[in-house]
Amino acid sequence: MIGAGAAGLLAAWELLREGHAPVVVFERAAAVGGTWRYDDAASADPLCAGGVHGSLYASLRTNLPRKCMGFLDFPFLPVPGDPRRFPGHRQMLRYLEDFARWFDLLRLVRLEMEVVGVRRRGASSWTVSYRSSKLAGAGCDGLEDEVFDAVDVCNGHFTEPRLVDIPRNCSIHLT
Repeated sequence: MIGAGAAGLLAAWELLREGHAPVVVFERAAAVGGTWRYDDAASADPLCAGGVHGSLYASLRTNLPRKCMGFLDFPFLPVPGDPRRFPGHRQMLRYLEDFARWFDLLRLVRLEMEVVGVRRRGASSWTVSYRSSKLAGAGCDGLEDEVFDAVDVCNGHFTEPRLVDIPRNCSIHLT
């Protein structure tokens, strides 16, 4: 599994439930939660020079009610004192962390491991190349390879900021 956000955690749990083992989840960040892990400092960077989460902002609430955001076997219950139906990003992150703890998924997650490549190996296996995300860009290769029967890519749409390329000679007129 590549990614320990909502999709990666849920897919890992389903594989375990169906008796598949071993299940390994690679997560580039230092904790689970994926796009729901908000960083005030990174998100305030207008030039996107840091680890910007373009999908989150400080006051973000989901556009779906809690009942729709939760998983079937793990209800997304309201936070005491906050009856609002649409949870904020902090509640969503806490829900995913609680889900991972409740179903003992954290033992499967290799934190701060960045997958840099996946190659088919024969008819029924895949080689995953990864390294510590602390080493990325440090001039140190540190690559390791591991073979798996299957690979599930769950890194989502928001792993990298998508910046608009505006030509220097472009002028914008607001009316």
